[in-house]
Amino acid sequence: MTLVLWITALLMVLRLAGEYWLGALNRREVRRHAGEPPAGVVAIMDGATYRKAVAYTLEKSSFGQLVEFFDTLVLAMVVFGGLLPALYEQFAHWGGPDAIWSDVLFILTTGVLLSLPGLPFDWWAQFKLEAKFGFNKSTPGLWVTDKLKGLLVTLLIGYPLLWVLLSLVHWVGSAWWLWGFGVLFGFQLLMLVLYPKLILPLFNKLTPLPEGELRTRLLELGDRTGFKARAIQVMDGSKRSGHSNAFFTGFGRFRRIVLFDTLIAQLSHEELEAVLAHEIGHYRRGHIPKMLAVSAVTQLGGFALIAWLAGSPWFNTAFGFPPGELAPAFLLFGLLSGLVFFWFTPVGNYFSRRHEYEADAFAREAMHGPGPLVGALRKLAQKNLTNLTPHPWFSAFFYSHPTLVERERALAAEG
Repeated sequence: MTLVLWITALLMVLRLAGEYWLGALNRREVRRHAGEPPAGVVAIMDGATYRKAVAYTLEKSSFGQLVEFFDTLVLAMVVFGGLLPALYEQFAHWGGPDAIWSDVLFILTTGVLLSLPGLPFDWWAQFKLEAKFGFNKSTPGLWVTDKLKGLLVTLLIGYPLLWVLLSLVHWVGSAWWLWGFGVLFGFQLLMLVLYPKLILPLFNKLTPLPEGELRTRLLELGDRTGFKARAIQVMDGSKRSGHSNAFFTGFGRFRRIVLFDTLIAQLSHEELEAVLAHEIGHYRRGHIPKMLAVSAVTQLGGFALIAWLAGSPWFNTAFGFPPGELAPAFLLFGLLSGLVFFWFTPVGNYFSRRHEYEADAFAREAMHGPGPLVGALRKLAQKNLTNLTPHPWFSAFFYSHPTLVERERALAAEG
């Protein structure tokens, strides 16, 4: 049992050390180019914007490492301090033997309590760091309302879902994890349809893109690329942030294109068309089903691992829980699995970057050249103060998208 705790502590230290080392490499690389940006960067940003991007990158990185240290400290105190077994014992006492509702409340309550220490950091990031660089558009009232809405949604969705997952042991016995995977994956597919209709409108206002040249261009793009969307909507992202984005939700006949209002304000119609062509490229190149397949395999492996850990007498007892109980195994897996999966982050991001290159190539073909997409990406880099000189190891580990210089080089080569 002591060995399990020592291994857990070692994994915490190794992950934190890895994050700190990579972060330090990245900041050193950014500072190295701060005075004289590379030639490829000079064409993207003017001097004043580049200096502001450097300052934003360095400050955000330093703040992020402070948050990482704090989160690791909180996790260590919770895992090794005996709080979780005491809380579980209290809920078990209220619910009695085999009471599923008390196990569900234990998991949800623990999740809520663990989110509280990080709230001051969330506040600082929004109203100090982001505000300092001109990105924050939110208000304290909106920030609090968002947190409360998020909590309510988590409870309303999380309680019945967890109740079903934990009940499967009593319903189907040792094969519960196979059924659990089926339930969770089916729920994930359902949310692809329901999220833009039921949850997203709780936080943002979605309005149809007005008739006009932009709507006509985007619909014509959909026609010639074989992407039929049920709706093109504009989201009021500007009420929270100056950052911008575009995405589509759903699948099949439930597809919807969503554009941030900030994106529409920042780009020309041709550039917006190129951004949408990139998003359509993800669909046309089959990236969505590939991602769902990877998610399915990961979830199946996760459920199998939880079942094995819950059935292993050394796992629960090492952390002070009764052996064989599923709820503690669920919680511990959620809290600690990231210590191992962190090291697989570059694998997932490698394939994500390959998808981005393929979507860029699709957009280049759809727009008959790389110019519109390059123009859009440059403007977005300027507006978002993107770090254009990350350390190669840092970007390889953490970046789900290639750097802008890499994307431009690939587009030019293909052209």
